[in-house]
Amino acid sequence: MAQTPMTVRGAQQLREELDHLKSVLRPQIIASIADAREHGDLKENAEYHAAREEQGFCEGRIQEIEAKLSNAQVIDVTKLPNNGKVIFGATVELFKVDDEKEITYQIVGDDEANIKANMISVNSPIARALIGKEVDDVAVVKTPGGEVEYEVIKVQYL
Repeated sequence: MAQTPMTVRGAQQLREELDHLKSVLRPQIIASIADAREHGDLKENAEYHAAREEQGFCEGRIQEIEAKLSNAQVIDVTKLPNNGKVIFGATVELFKVDDEKEITYQIVGDDEANIKANMISVNSPIARALIGKEVDDVAVVKTPGGEVEYEVIKVQYL
């Protein structure tokens, strides 16, 4: 299976979630199931069925996170020499030519992407257009509304 890129922070967040699921949520669900079993008939016990369903979701998420971490290629961009090129993990300051606004994005893995925090997926159209560009280069992004031009102002490996 192909490795997927992930930042150090993204991998850490997944490990923390996995630890929470295994050490906190899983024991709570097991206790809920045991408590619901004590109430008698399992066929008509809504608490039991709800706890079993929650257990299924929890175990599914644990498997999903473990699979992502096993296929992750963790990239620590701070340990790479900054040659001025836009790469995975880089923080890029852009000038949007159309409306003359400046915006900063960090290029991250799919699971870490959060547009509200200005973190875009490496597979997004903007990131794909930016990868390999340098300061003063112009990246053209095709959008449903037409082409949008972004000029690279600054590239940081934070």
